[in-house]
Amino acid sequence: MNILDIIAKKRDNKELSKEEIDFFVKEYVKGNIADYQASALVMAIYINRMSEQEITDLTISMANSGDVLDLSDLGDVIDKHSTGGVGDKITLILMPIIASLGIPVAKMSGRGLGTTGGTIDKLESIPGYRTDLDIESFKKNVKEIGISLIGQTLNLAPADKKLYALRDTINCIDSIPLIASSIMSKKIAAGANKIVIDVTCGNGAFMNNRLKALQLAVCMKRIGDLSGKETKCIVTDMNQPMGRAVGNALEIIEVIEVLKGNQEMTIDEKFTVTELGANMLVLAKKVNTIEEGKKKIIENLKNGKGFEKFVDLVKKQGGDISYLEDTSKFEKAKYIEPIIAEKDGTVRILNANTVGKLACYLGAGRIKKEDAINPRVGFIFEKKVGDKVKKGDILGYIHSDDKEKTEYVKKQKLFNIGYWRLYERSRYSRRYHI
Repeated sequence: MNILDIIAKKRDNKELSKEEIDFFVKEYVKGNIADYQASALVMAIYINRMSEQEITDLTISMANSGDVLDLSDLGDVIDKHSTGGVGDKITLILMPIIASLGIPVAKMSGRGLGTTGGTIDKLESIPGYRTDLDIESFKKNVKEIGISLIGQTLNLAPADKKLYALRDTINCIDSIPLIASSIMSKKIAAGANKIVIDVTCGNGAFMNNRLKALQLAVCMKRIGDLSGKETKCIVTDMNQPMGRAVGNALEIIEVIEVLKGNQEMTIDEKFTVTELGANMLVLAKKVNTIEEGKKKIIENLKNGKGFEKFVDLVKKQGGDISYLEDTSKFEKAKYIEPIIAEKDGTVRILNANTVGKLACYLGAGRIKKEDAINPRVGFIFEKKVGDKVKKGDILGYIHSDDKEKTEYVKKQKLFNIGYWRLYERSRYSRRYHI
């Protein structure tokens, strides 16, 4: 068996065997297959796609290319994953609530790159919070308090890391088989036996149209089912930022205030938190129906048990819980400037992609992996899609540490205000379950 024969086979649109896929993954990780050869195979996959069996075999092979975490001693662990978006702090609201309902939460999350924020960056804006726990401490915390959220410290799916970087350099990112196998290989390696995936869709997400998002959701569910991991995918909207805050410390403050009951979730937050949470409860056999699950999620939000579990998490991992008790302790940006409505009307568009790029420009995100994050900067939005406004109303605030950048952002058009159309409202309310 050799890489040239494998490339030729896929070039000619023939199905690769499990043995051929395993050979490619193992030899590429070892460095015995050159990047230019891997590039040829990736391009052939991009053009000719893969069968369900090929995608599953590739996923499992990548998952087994490094460490595979064994969480069987923790019970029925159900992981939650999002394909990413602007202002997406759902993990931080939902997972403490899930833990408070008796489901062990053992979650590894990533850092942000580009316009999508990273859960780990957000958690590290809490002074003292440790995301670099070793695996034994990670599992011990789950056993003792029911929850631990850490960074991806293990050598999980190294084949995926190499292939992802390669795909980026040859413009082969937008491939359903390669995206699905990338996501699912990490989820399988992370040790959960059941998985709920939030497939974000819109201009602020990885998948920018509904058809592609649905195709990705169907593909990931099939991979999960074929690999013995019960999987549920939910397609959610990411045409506007999730919730009200964008930016690391700003999002943590929003999470705290929501869990404490001091701030209501926005419509998009409430839908995503309750839908994902209810599906997790059904998979864990804690409830029989989605509606029953939604009620339990809201109940443990309102009764404060979700916040109590978040406090347990932060305290256990070295964070200063006084910041949770008093969010005014978080450092503030030097400049906090309002965004003013220039006319009467209804907010028709709050462009998530533009907001994400400008947040990154202010310092809330990374362009390169080594870039430093400024936890203070970002946006707070007072108005969202569907809200009526009058000329002079405050639509939101820019949080910045640089005057010139503040002035530049103020000149950008984040909001589109005009007459509302019914079809637009429906666009923001449709969701799909796979």
